[in-house]
Amino acid sequence: MLASMNIALVATHGCRGLGSTSLSLLRTLARTRASPSAASCCDYFAPRRSFSSISSAFPCKSSITDVTVTKTATDSAENGYPQYHRLLPCPSFSKLPRVEHMVVLEAGPVMEYICKSLDLPPLYVADLIHFGAVYYALVCPQPPKTATPEQIRLFKKFTEPSFLKGRKSIKGKTVREAQKTFRITHVDEFVEVGTYLRVHVHPKRFPRCYDIDWKSRIIAVTESYVVLDKPAGTSVGGTTDNIEESCATFATRALGLTSPLWTTHQIDNCTEGCVILARTKEYCSIFHRKIREKRVMKHYLALSAAPVPMGIITHYMRPINIAPRLVSKDCIDGWILCQLEVLECREVSWPDVDIEAKYCFEDGGWPSKKKAYECKINLLTGRTHQIRAQLADCGAPLVGDSMYMPAVVAEMGSPGLNPFGKCKKEYTSEEDKETAVAEWIALHGKEPAVAIGLQAYEISWDSREHIYNAGTPWWRQEQL
Repeated sequence: MLASMNIALVATHGCRGLGSTSLSLLRTLARTRASPSAASCCDYFAPRRSFSSISSAFPCKSSITDVTVTKTATDSAENGYPQYHRLLPCPSFSKLPRVEHMVVLEAGPVMEYICKSLDLPPLYVADLIHFGAVYYALVCPQPPKTATPEQIRLFKKFTEPSFLKGRKSIKGKTVREAQKTFRITHVDEFVEVGTYLRVHVHPKRFPRCYDIDWKSRIIAVTESYVVLDKPAGTSVGGTTDNIEESCATFATRALGLTSPLWTTHQIDNCTEGCVILARTKEYCSIFHRKIREKRVMKHYLALSAAPVPMGIITHYMRPINIAPRLVSKDCIDGWILCQLEVLECREVSWPDVDIEAKYCFEDGGWPSKKKAYECKINLLTGRTHQIRAQLADCGAPLVGDSMYMPAVVAEMGSPGLNPFGKCKKEYTSEEDKETAVAEWIALHGKEPAVAIGLQAYEISWDSREHIYNAGTPWWRQEQL
């Protein structure tokens, strides 16, 4: 039996990032088992996120089905975890996140080590590697303040200069460079003693990928790029733990391309519409430069629950990379400028109950569901959740936005709950304001399951030399 430095982390509220999210420490560095309910909070080994689709479209060099099955999954649950078989077929929902952190104590093939350390079947681990859910670093990152003495002892042991000096793999690298994480891409990849491993045992899943006619979503194909009408409920280039179930992967396969498509920009999973996928790394860099130089224009259709004023709307966004995104109409030091221009706003019918069911809407508590408002928006700055957060602050959340709508409804019922809103209160201390901010965040809901009323309906660049339009938005299709 292999010993390992082994920590299991489960993110709260379904969030899968490890950065500043509150996480639960479920395992010790030695291979001891703990009940999933026994938890102490910590932030641990923040991953460096990479959504490049360079390896997302193709399996490892040796086929996953060629893996020799030497052991089987145990029936649940001595350890509190479910039985594991394969990642496919895709389930209709994602399991609660389970992230394991280990330091390798016995050199060998990575799949074999993970199987023995985590008691997982080889085919399941091979699937995880194929999905991009396994990472390594040559040197273990710094453990959290909540780490046990044994955890600290093992960390110090494997980061001692005398130990590191004997590892040829890190020769010429600083410790910081050696702590950088990379994806494991092959089941037979060799890991040496002291290597850090991070295994996302329950990747976030995207079942809608398997329901889409991807060829019908292709808008244009050129020598340099592909224009995709991205379906709602899918990821453009993948997530930290899943680069298999992504638009880049499925579009590559639909077109029968021999090289994977590259992600050039992102839109939210719950947003549909125009996305540019580069066919080469070189064009990916070219398009990134166009975005930086503000040569790319993006126009959106937004279906809001209330009318939105015409013209330019300006907010400032809190510079914290966690949802929900908080915005203020007042300029706050360090907050990021957000601007959009509302070109048109017209009254339309609210989607009927059948459409709501089809797109897995959750009731955000909006009082009237008879009228909605379709807005044409010119996005002047491209911030994450920008349109969603700005329109919500205007009292016009997007239809289907289960994250922002509940907070808007709460503010409508009790003005002043939003510490950055137009009815904000005066606070006697910074501590009181921090409490109000935390309470305001808690009033937001979870991320939508499939779709919200938002479509990237047009993208253009180089003074509109290149212009592409998406198809009919989902809320209109049922009326055809």
